[in-house]
Amino acid sequence: MNKKLFLPFLLIMLIVISACGNQAANDNQTDSVSSNAGQAVNDVTKSDTASESNVGTKTYQSESGPIEVPANPKRIVALTNGPNVLSLNGTLVGVDEWTSKNPLFTDKLSGVKVVSPDDLEKIIELDPDLIITGTDSKNIGKLKEIAPTVTYTWGKLDYLSQQLEIGKLLNKEQETQAWIDEFKQSAAEVGKEIKSKFGDNVTVSVFETDSKSFYVLGNNWARGTEVLYQAMGLNMPEKVKADALGPGYYTLSSEILGNYAGDFLVLSRSSKNDNSFMRTATWNNIPAVKNKHVIEIDSEASSYSDPTTLEYLLTIFKKGFLG
Repeated sequence: MNKKLFLPFLLIMLIVISACGNQAANDNQTDSVSSNAGQAVNDVTKSDTASESNVGTKTYQSESGPIEVPANPKRIVALTNGPNVLSLNGTLVGVDEWTSKNPLFTDKLSGVKVVSPDDLEKIIELDPDLIITGTDSKNIGKLKEIAPTVTYTWGKLDYLSQQLEIGKLLNKEQETQAWIDEFKQSAAEVGKEIKSKFGDNVTVSVFETDSKSFYVLGNNWARGTEVLYQAMGLNMPEKVKADALGPGYYTLSSEILGNYAGDFLVLSRSSKNDNSFMRTATWNNIPAVKNKHVIEIDSEASSYSDPTTLEYLLTIFKKGFLG
């Protein structure tokens, strides 16, 4: 090749090679910047996700509207519904007086403070991350300033729906629903056994006495009424249905107890009270008493309708009816 032609050709080739090299370097740099930017976005996303996980909150649909609560509360003050929380192994730091007196929960309440809606300073000291109380409770506004506060209206939900709501609140909905399904099945089977033994029309009355007054209870007033009438499907006498089913309970004098007695009696009483009425002719002339169809339960251990209490009473009733 003519040297005069070769030199310009060589110069052109060097320029082309240099340009291609620069373009490749620019492309690599662009890819690197793009990759780094993508990584940065991923890091931010991971950081945000981790932050949300650390916060650990969720929105609970309460009866008063949505409320942000801990996903897994660790320090609960239950001014109501304490037994429902305890039955799900919720961690209580404060509880109402009546729950504290319940013998079924003595072990679980070791070290738990007894508080009321008036004990604001004591509640603050407990540093709760969740408060549960009734819609008719005092100081709800002030309680909300201490921690997320969920309120329930007593009696608005049936006993199983109320437990399910506590399950939702404590992030234990599935296990609560599983318990509900199992309990309903177990109680229904016991009810069928009782009817098979004593007839489909067998009746049961639930009496309670505090040594001064007597009450006959409807089908949703604790003391096992939900178990007997709703879950087990047993019948109440017509007079009980007429007077106690609507209001929940009906006050009686000892002289007319027999008028409200079914084939079986469930007697809710405290061993600490005067129970001399059980030695009277009025009591002992009731057919159910004569037939030894009386099942006694402890009032203090039977005043709620949470899973622990319901299972406790179902065991007593199964033995009392079927031996």
